[in-house]
Amino acid sequence: MKSILLVSLVLCTTAVAQNMKSNISYVESGHERQVLDIYAPPNAKNLPVVFWIHGGGWEHGDKTQVKTKPQWFMDKGFVFVSTNYRLLPTVDMGTLIRDVAKAFAWTQQHIAEYGGDPKRVLVGGHSAGAQLAAIICTDESYLKDNGNALETVIGCVPVDGDTYDIPAIIETAETRLRAHQFPPRVNGHREKFGITPEKHKDFSAVYHIEKGKSIPPFLILHIASSPDTSAQAKRLGNVLQEAGIPVTIFGAKDSGHVKLNDDLGLPDDPATKALTEFLAKVLKK
Repeated sequence: MKSILLVSLVLCTTAVAQNMKSNISYVESGHERQVLDIYAPPNAKNLPVVFWIHGGGWEHGDKTQVKTKPQWFMDKGFVFVSTNYRLLPTVDMGTLIRDVAKAFAWTQQHIAEYGGDPKRVLVGGHSAGAQLAAIICTDESYLKDNGNALETVIGCVPVDGDTYDIPAIIETAETRLRAHQFPPRVNGHREKFGITPEKHKDFSAVYHIEKGKSIPPFLILHIASSPDTSAQAKRLGNVLQEAGIPVTIFGAKDSGHVKLNDDLGLPDDPATKALTEFLAKVLKK
């Protein structure tokens, strides 16, 4: 019995390894963090693509923190890309976002070699990755700098972000600290996003949303019990709706900031059901 289990484990591990290519450089002679992983189903050809951005407060995190998402998306007929990027304080926020855009550009240029369709890309990310996903799907300048366009993005799925409107979250957090007579945070959002009000607005997705920009449909996932991510999700959703962009907001109950992300792809997970319904809509186009 043990030998059968061992053989099954080896076969399973081998099958997964055959479907994954890791640490692919998306910048020639680039930094060690300018790499991405690709998960593709066997015999993939012209499949829609997921471009996933990890979280970690823009200072931590890794592309391997994807749990069951790659397998779940492959089972749905997607090629899954998970990217790293350089982190604060090694680079500033603008450079960090441009890393993500460069990874997207590499994906556009090469994903057909792995069975993906560069004209059908879903962009998603968790926490800090949610802000990064939202900004590259609303501020087209990052993609245009690399010769890409929003027209290739079929949908955006930011997961429990609190920085779609950075001036609002700064005001919220700092007011809360003052009201409770706590000292100011060291290296909070005000500092991470460049000190000045102009930069805070420029890195906020809500200030780039307009009609006629080919901004894709959004599925905004958040924790229902979190006042900050709930408020930010509704703020982003309201601005998208005002611009006539399809948007679904889903507040997960009995979950948490990490759990919501980690549970995506699990059977009977409510947020995964919302994601399944969203995929059906965006793939019809």
